[in-house]
Formats: sequence, C-alpha cells, structure tokens
Amino acid sequence: MLNPSRYRILSVGKVRKNWIKDGIGLYMKRLPGLTINELRDSSPQKEAEIIKTRTRSDEKLIVLTEEGENFTSIVFAKYLNTFGSQRLTFVIGGANGIAPEIKASAHLQLSLSPLTFPHELALLLLIEQLYRATTIIQAGPYHRE
Repeated sequence: MLNPSRYRILSVGKVRKNWIKDGIGLYMKRLPGLTINELRDSSPQKEAEIIKTRTRSDEKLIVLTEEGENFTSIVFAKYLNTFGSQRLTFVIGGANGIAPEIKASAHLQLSLSPLTFPHELALLLLIEQLYRATTIIQAGPYHRE
C-alpha cells in the first residue's frame, strides 16, 4: 500500500500561479502526510548543495528530468508500491535544471513527459500522479483504463 506520508517533494522555486496553488491544494488534501519543501531558485550548484543538506540518508532520491525514464501511470504506481514503507524524496529543479551530481546520486531519474514544463506545473503533475498511483494500488475509481 502506498503511503504518502513517506513521500517528500523538494521543488526549486515558489508556486505563484493561483490556479496551480488550487490544484496542489486539492491533491494535498487527498494525500495526507505528503510534504512539499520549496527551495530558493538559484544556480544549479547552489541548489545541489541545498538538496544534499535536505536529503536524509534513509530516503531514496527520485529526480524529475525530461531525460529520465517514462512510465505509464499503472507502471509508476506499481514501481512506487515496490518501495513499501521506504521514504522517497522527489526533486524538481529550477529553470536551469538539476546539477549532474544530484542526477547521478538519484535512485531514479523520472520523466513526466519528454516536454519541458515550468517547475510549478511539474509539481502539480507529479502530485496528481502520486494521487493517481495511490488510487490505482487501492483499485479506486479515480483511474480509468
């Protein structure tokens, strides 16, 4: 069973658009325990230092990047389910991307799409997919094939 309280998102940059804030708020209510930490937008190297200090040794790091692996929603749900109660930290980089050493240290490089999205939209898409994965594993009605 997926446990959103074991998930954390480190997102570079602040969410400024109200419609994205509303969407994030909707899914956060559906995913109790999920935490989002907004990091100050800076250079990839400075962001990397902050990410390193904010990542715990018992967490698996999943970095979002357009070069990462693509999953269907069902495969993503099953993949997340393999972690059981382990802690997962998802990282969304800023406008200049994620530093190579953070990508190299990641357990997985994940792509939401081969398209590039602003960090705010990537955050909303990730949270929606985490909720979708939860409902897939629980065989809920949200995801329809």
